Amino acid sequence: MDQHNHIHYQAQDQMMQQQQQQQMGATVLCCNCGTPIDGSAGLVMCYDCIKLTVDITEGIPREANISFCRNCERFLQPPSSWVKAELESRELLAICLRRLKGLTKVRLVDASFIWTEPHSRRIRVKLTVQGEAMANTIIQQTFEVEYVVIAMQCPDCARSYTTNTWRATVQIRQKVPHKRTFLYLEQLILKHNAHVDTISITESKDGLDFFYAQKNHAAKMIDFLEAVVPIKYKKSEELISQDTHTGSSTYKFSYSVEIAPICRDDLVVLPKKLASHLGNISRLVLCSKISNSIQFLDPCTLQTADISASVYWRDAFPSLAEVSQLLEFIVLDVESTGYSRGNKVLADITIARSTDLGVNDQVYYIKSHLGAVLHAGDVVMGYFIGNSNYNSPLFDSLQSDYVPDVILVKKYYQRRTKKNRNWKLKRMAKEHKDIEASQDYGGRAQKQDIERAEKDYELFLQELEEDEELRQNINMYKSSNPPVAAVPGEPQEEDNSPEINIDELLDELDDMTLEDTPME
Repeated sequence: MDQHNHIHYQAQDQMMQQQQQQQMGATVLCCNCGTPIDGSAGLVMCYDCIKLTVDITEGIPREANISFCRNCERFLQPPSSWVKAELESRELLAICLRRLKGLTKVRLVDASFIWTEPHSRRIRVKLTVQGEAMANTIIQQTFEVEYVVIAMQCPDCARSYTTNTWRATVQIRQKVPHKRTFLYLEQLILKHNAHVDTISITESKDGLDFFYAQKNHAAKMIDFLEAVVPIKYKKSEELISQDTHTGSSTYKFSYSVEIAPICRDDLVVLPKKLASHLGNISRLVLCSKISNSIQFLDPCTLQTADISASVYWRDAFPSLAEVSQLLEFIVLDVESTGYSRGNKVLADITIARSTDLGVNDQVYYIKSHLGAVLHAGDVVMGYFIGNSNYNSPLFDSLQSDYVPDVILVKKYYQRRTKKNRNWKLKRMAKEHKDIEASQDYGGRAQKQDIERAEKDYELFLQELEEDEELRQNINMYKSSNPPVAAVPGEPQEEDNSPEINIDELLDELDDMTLEDTPME
């Protein structure tokens, strides 16, 4: 705007100088209106007559066309790029100016939209340009250009109606009996908007399939997965078509991604060589954290060790037990050893199985990393190694004298059956659709899958409530659900589970860039 005012003032100064020259030394008369002008500059017309008779915009068309896709609502930016642009936006103005031929012959000073009815398929732009009309004479003129919006179909939308709807796919799999890892990965994808380029997302038995229109979008997703979870992948390609005349070929690309089958809170036996390379950590450890690497914790010494995805896949090993095998124990006594690391405190804990209370006096004396959260009378979940039979060569190679009877994992919180949380998570889509009750085998199997998915999701929500560090990696939103009303006369269920502070929650309007992608 300042440049426009400067040019306008410059033109006014030029007019005033010409008038002063006419008054001081007028030698000839204007051939058009007879006004005295200075003939020493070689002019035969005054400035006003030059503006009226000379058109510097000659050769610039007053009408032009721009292409618009009705399906995806994008405009064509020549030669082959399709751009998302709102009406009367800077992006749309740039597209309109590029479509105008002859604009390089003059100097563009200003450009703005003139309002038209949005459904008229007409876009009017007002342009102000400067150019040289005669020798040593620059004039400024304003004109309008009308653009006709031509509806057509972009190649991406045209391809969506054919069998070749995608060019690249990323197939993510994890060979574990639950979906907790995928639920966490889904929240990471939503937080970083990593699914923005996907055409569709479908759910399979052991994971998710992401489909893309371009190969580089799939490669971008692979880079994201490598940064957040321990994976390995294989790339394959399939020939779709080939032109023998030009030698060009069209391929479909597939990326098969496998996530390490070790999840948070799993009990793991490390290979002897790997344990020695990790600072001689105990071979019987817990998985304490999953990121692009795997972190292990020795609950008896608080020693931790990380292994990268490349090291793990070099000689992969499975977990010994997972969270569905946890049992309840009652804490009888806790005595801290005084040693701590971070938020973990090593303690000598006396426990007994919940099912043994009142039956026998069997108690267990163990060391645990949960000394900061456990107190006498609490319920804790742990792996009962002394009463388990594991089919694992790695476990059989351990010295039985150094294997504890119980390894505690986490504190157990009493929860209400129907807990109405004050927070919620965004989902890419519902994992399962509601189905009608069916008597056949397929209907029962599908209902079991739904119940298993709902249980996994509830366990994932409970993990978020219990682990503050885990909550920092995802976005959580305020929920407008009303509190569950108490039924008069019925005993109230006890609930001592941790609550999430409202300061950690986001309003949905705070995340305007987040777009949900439908799953098929």
